[in-house]
Amino acid sequence: MSWIVSLPCTRAEAEALSGEIPELDAMPEAPVVVTREIDEDAGLWQLDAYMDAKPGAALLKLLQSLIPSARGKKPVVEELVEQDWVTLSQQGLEPVQAGRFFVHTSSYADRVPPGTVSFLIDASQAFGTGGHDTTAGCLAMLDRLARAGTSPRNIADIGTGTGLLAFAGHALWPRARVIASDIDPASIFVTKDNAAINGVPLGRGGGRLALAVAPGTDHPAIRRRAPYDLVVANILAGPLITLAPDIASATAPGGHAILAGLIARQMEPVLAAYRAHGFRLAARGGSAEWPCLLLVKRRRYGWRRKERAFHRANASDATFGSW
Repeated sequence: MSWIVSLPCTRAEAEALSGEIPELDAMPEAPVVVTREIDEDAGLWQLDAYMDAKPGAALLKLLQSLIPSARGKKPVVEELVEQDWVTLSQQGLEPVQAGRFFVHTSSYADRVPPGTVSFLIDASQAFGTGGHDTTAGCLAMLDRLARAGTSPRNIADIGTGTGLLAFAGHALWPRARVIASDIDPASIFVTKDNAAINGVPLGRGGGRLALAVAPGTDHPAIRRRAPYDLVVANILAGPLITLAPDIASATAPGGHAILAGLIARQMEPVLAAYRAHGFRLAARGGSAEWPCLLLVKRRRYGWRRKERAFHRANASDATFGSW
C-alpha cells in the first residue's frame, strides 16, 4: 500500500520545492515530493507527495503550508494499491537533454535519442537526477567547455549528490582524474551504484572516478590531488560563499570553476566572494531564475606567499549535496 497527496501550485512554488524541504526532511518517514507541470498553456502546476502510510492531519497541514497559493484548497488524498512509491515518484521526472547529455530514469531507458551521451539516474536518497535547472545548466556548461577545446586533466565535483556531474566530466574527458565528494554518506553510496549502472570505473588513477565523504573540500584525498583544472560545485549560495577560499586554493591558475545552486538575486554576492579570491566571470548559463556561472582563476606572476587552503566546513554551513 502507498498513498499520494496532490495539491495545485504555481511554477514559482514548484521551483522553490525542487531542492531540499527542511520541514519534510526532519520527519522520520518523509514523503517523496514531486512537482510537475500539468497544463503548459494554462500554466498549471501540481505537487504530488508519495508516502507509505495514510497521511494524517498534521502532514496534510504541513504540505498545505508549503504552497501559499493552495490555502483553503482541500488536498486530494488517494490510496495506491500494490505500487512502488519510488517508481511512482519517477513518473514526474521527465528526461533532460542538456548539450550532448540525455539524463533519464528507468522509465525512459528505451527512448534514448541517438548521438547523445546518456545517463540513467533513478530517484534516490541523493539529489541530482538532472531535472532541476541547476543540474541541467551545469551539464550544458560542461559541454560548452568541451566544445571550446578545454581539456582538464584533474577534475573535482564538490557536493556530487548522485554523481551525475562527475559522470559527465568523465564522459567528456575520459583520461582525466576525477574525484567526487559529498557531505552526505548516502550520496556516496548512491553514486557508487549509479557509477556501476552507467559504466563509470571507480578508482584513483586517470580515467577513473574517486569518491570521498567530505564537507566541502575537507578531505585528504581532495587535498592531495589539488590543484584542479576544473572544479564543479552545484550546491547552494551559502556554502558556495563559505567555500570560496577553499575552491580558490584548490583550483590551478587558469583553471575553471562551475558554480550553481544559487538563484538570480544571489549571483552578485557569490561572484563577489570568488572575485576576492582571484576568479573572474567567463560565462553565465543556466536559466534566468537559476544561473550557472563559469569562472576562471586568474594567473599570477612573480613571487607570492604560499596559501593555506581548506576551510573546515561543517553541516551547519548548509547541505552540500547537489540538486
